[in-house]
Amino acid sequence: MYKEGFDIEEELKKLPGKPGVYLMHDKSDEIIYVGKAVSLKNRVRQYFQSSRGKTAKIQKMVSHIAYFEYIITDSEMEALVLECNLIKEHRPRYNTMLMDDKGYPYIRITVEEDYPRVMLARTMKKDKSRYFGPYTSSGAVKDTLDLVHKLYQIRTCSRNLPRNIGKGRPCLNYHMKQCGAPCQGYVSKEDYQKGVQQVIEFLNGKYEPLLKELEAKMNRAAEELEFEEAIRYRELIQSVKHVAQKQKITDTSSQEDRDIIAMAQEGKDAIVQVFFVREGKLIGRDHFHLTVAEGDTKASILSSFVKQFYSGTPFLPRELFLQEEMEDMEVIGEWLSAKRGKRVQIRVPKKGEKERLVELAAKNAQMVLDQDREKIKREELRTVGALKQIAGWLSLPDLNRIEAFDISNISGFQSVGSMIVFENGKPKRNDYRKFRIKWVQGANDYASMDEVLTRRFVHGLEEKKELEEGNHDMGSFTRFPDLIMMDGGRGQVNVALDVLNRLGIAIPVCGMVKDDHHRTRGIYFNNVEIPIDRRSEGFHLITRIQDEAHRFAIEYHRSLRGKGSVHSVLDDIPGIGPKRRKALMKAFSSLEEIKEASTETLCQVEGMTEASARSVYEFFHPQQFSNPLFTEQVSLAKITDKDEQSHSLSLGGRDSSEEKEREE
Repeated sequence: MYKEGFDIEEELKKLPGKPGVYLMHDKSDEIIYVGKAVSLKNRVRQYFQSSRGKTAKIQKMVSHIAYFEYIITDSEMEALVLECNLIKEHRPRYNTMLMDDKGYPYIRITVEEDYPRVMLARTMKKDKSRYFGPYTSSGAVKDTLDLVHKLYQIRTCSRNLPRNIGKGRPCLNYHMKQCGAPCQGYVSKEDYQKGVQQVIEFLNGKYEPLLKELEAKMNRAAEELEFEEAIRYRELIQSVKHVAQKQKITDTSSQEDRDIIAMAQEGKDAIVQVFFVREGKLIGRDHFHLTVAEGDTKASILSSFVKQFYSGTPFLPRELFLQEEMEDMEVIGEWLSAKRGKRVQIRVPKKGEKERLVELAAKNAQMVLDQDREKIKREELRTVGALKQIAGWLSLPDLNRIEAFDISNISGFQSVGSMIVFENGKPKRNDYRKFRIKWVQGANDYASMDEVLTRRFVHGLEEKKELEEGNHDMGSFTRFPDLIMMDGGRGQVNVALDVLNRLGIAIPVCGMVKDDHHRTRGIYFNNVEIPIDRRSEGFHLITRIQDEAHRFAIEYHRSLRGKGSVHSVLDDIPGIGPKRRKALMKAFSSLEEIKEASTETLCQVEGMTEASARSVYEFFHPQQFSNPLFTEQVSLAKITDKDEQSHSLSLGGRDSSEEKEREE
């Protein structure tokens, strides 16, 4: 939490000369930087000394530091592990961040079973199975598995064998000649195990014996005029060659597992290219985007990448080949070795084939960076650039976090609300929240929105208070937005401003004004409608926010309907069951039309009797028949803006045709 009155100079004097991790916070309690140190006392003090020799990134970061905290460890190795975990958890803005969060598939052979299976695995677990990989392409893994099952007819089912042998019938794979049906005892355990061993040899790259065997079978089938069988063998040969071509020999003198890592950088954008070599074969490659700051060196970028990437991957190769030496190379090597359980060597090749391989990785990284430069610029324009446009239209000094709210219901029963969050022009889904309306009855969007906003900000104020008292961690409601966007014009904006005024909170509020076709045409802000260019990135961002708010609210509402938790106001009318309710909703376009219909008109609806039509009419005209139920509902659903009264009473609180389309 924000420590008011934190004296940096005094706290610097208290720092211990021990290894550990330090966390820098800004005034909003956000962690903006995480670092490790051999001596916390020496390292942290350097940030607050003379700016001479400091990069622009560090100077800017220091200017935002409100306070810092630290965690002592027993060794630099422990500090390194903790630093990796904290960076991954908090993703501080001034740390070099790995933008990709990829997992790689494996091929798993359950060798611990009497009749092993061969399957795709997303993670490598500490079990008795044998794993091959990681592979960089799920498609390549699936192709390989298909080929393995065609060649060796290994089962894919989860039957308990041999206990369940003979129970049930063989599956379709047996008839497709992709399984030998050990479940029926058609193949002995010894022969099946031989097939599994051949699969292991195949995955280890021993293709030549298999190719020779398949070619002999193809020729024999052709000689015996078994042309369909010969074609099948020919297709298998082509499949084997296709898989084999994906494994390029990079060093015939070595059968080691290694990763080759190189990078290219331009401004704030960097690409790290990784070649994956397993048992001397290049099985694939991948590239990763990183955000860097001015002054970051290749050594520091490579160090940040290696720590973040290998803290999350289950497989560690024996060797890492780098483009150049990185920061903390010795301690990182010790950490990786401890993580692997065996020594991991980190090298910078200077000559020969290994150096050329690193150069190839660097060229690939530069190629990807050149190809992605325009894509990166476009992404920045549609996110950060769009935010700057919106801030300019509204004359706001800074705009980072936007919250948008929406209400969804059908026939006015049990409305739900949604809150979505965009930060830096991108959705922050961890902060999305759902609200089931509790205080409002009927189709009153204004009252429902008042409830949602009140609950959201009261909760936030309570969290802030507990945070200041040290009784609560920073929660999702604690951070307030720089701007609130309402799905509507003046009426919705006034509801939001009224809630904020009651709670003593000052946050700008704008409305997304729609035209006659329910498309956004401008922004309502400070009692003025501001026209916006529909071709601008700012307009596109507003549209994405609006669509996301609708989607999130409707999905929540649909999930409640699926559980039978939501029903129509028509269900409360005596004599109206599901069939008559459906007929009424089909015959009339809105609840307002049903309310205004006469008894004679209602009688013409399919399935309606004179008694049921009279019941509907009496329900909606309590002043004539003293219906206390409807009187109570009307009093709870008063509309504050007369200009939008009919709009709020329509199906779902919106234009009924639009709601039907979206709900279907």
